[in-house]
Amino acid sequence: MVGAVRDLLIIFLALTSIVVWVLLGILIWQIWRLTRLVQQELKPMIADTRETIATVRGTAQFMSENVVAPVIHTSSKMAGYRRTMQVLMGTGFARNGKSSPRRDTASAFRSSKSTASSQTPPSA
Repeated sequence: MVGAVRDLLIIFLALTSIVVWVLLGILIWQIWRLTRLVQQELKPMIADTRETIATVRGTAQFMSENVVAPVIHTSSKMAGYRRTMQVLMGTGFARNGKSSPRRDTASAFRSSKSTASSQTPPSA
């Protein structure tokens, strides 16, 4: 009786081993198919991505040359003309290091702040 059970278990283990090897082979084959599929699908995606990047690069260069650069150039010219007119009309001050209203205000604020702090007694 023990010999018969042993023989049945050996046959069961052999069949189980065969099933496991077949399933392992199927798994390896499926992994191989999946890698092939991914490689075939990724090549067109990478090509499309490179094409899109080239298009974006060209668009950015076009915008820089034909839109942004002229706007910056015109804006800087207008700022220069406006500043020149302010100085010539007397509404602006030339930047020659002499006193300007902003400097006068800042120095007056500092002097009033220092005199105010020296005149008030410290609070307890």
